[in-house]
Amino acid sequence: MKAVFSTAAMAFICLFATNSQAQDQKFDPPWNKPFNDGLHFTVKGIDNVPDIYGDITDPQLVVFFAGNQFMVIDDLFAEFKKAYPQYTRIFAETLPPGILAKQIQSGSITIGNMRIAHQPDVYTAGKSKITEFADWFSLTKPYAKNKLAIMVQQGNPQHIKGLTDLGKAGVKVAMPNPEWEGIGKRIEEAYVKAGGEKLKNTIMRDKVKDGSVFLTQIHHRQTPLRILYGASQAGPVWYSEAFYQKMIGHPVELIAIPDSENIEATYVAGLMKNAPHLQAAKDFMEFMTSTKAKEIYRKFGFTTD
Repeated sequence: MKAVFSTAAMAFICLFATNSQAQDQKFDPPWNKPFNDGLHFTVKGIDNVPDIYGDITDPQLVVFFAGNQFMVIDDLFAEFKKAYPQYTRIFAETLPPGILAKQIQSGSITIGNMRIAHQPDVYTAGKSKITEFADWFSLTKPYAKNKLAIMVQQGNPQHIKGLTDLGKAGVKVAMPNPEWEGIGKRIEEAYVKAGGEKLKNTIMRDKVKDGSVFLTQIHHRQTPLRILYGASQAGPVWYSEAFYQKMIGHPVELIAIPDSENIEATYVAGLMKNAPHLQAAKDFMEFMTSTKAKEIYRKFGFTTD
């Protein structure tokens, strides 16, 4: 379920990468499978918009997903349509939940030359974000969990063993910007667990200042791309993201973080009080806690209760 509009962010990663592979753009998204009907015009690095999915015209269901769940979209919507065949046109976005919240508040989002004014029927995010905007929802349901891991280049040339190694001089880190992405704040919590305020300040203040830490705007895309193209050497991510990059054969490694230093995220779906497609929203909320949906999430490295 893909769209084919332009996004400069993906091209910028390739243009600024230091690895000679940057010019062939072989790792560029979209990483999901595209629609097969009609004209398919996706140009990697130029026209791809990997976080916009499905039928932008007259959708019967609109879902705003926490961005790190982009990999489940194909399987999830395919199974939802089997369970509820009356819904053939679904539109979804998988941008960072903070960006999606701003989109809801402002009424629209513009990406390149494209303006999207759809309002969601269902919004999913981490528990804290759902709590922050509790007044938006008539119903909420938790459906999956995740934890942190470190993504590194294949072979782990920097010999990264844990979070404290990200504070070492010379290690180039891609780090989610806490201003934009909820995971950034959770990673800061993990830094404190692993090395106290000193480690957090080294990474988030000193290394940001000297340029060896790059703060991302959409880390579930930027972090793997920067690592794949050599612009960064390591990055803390959700476990599912490193798991997925390995699943699709990209040359990265997953470094586990011990539970004593890790954090756990609970993802929650919220049915919007002003959902434009109320019955579809109710059906999707029901599906998100189904056995089939949980099976799909586990396939991609998440955990479910």
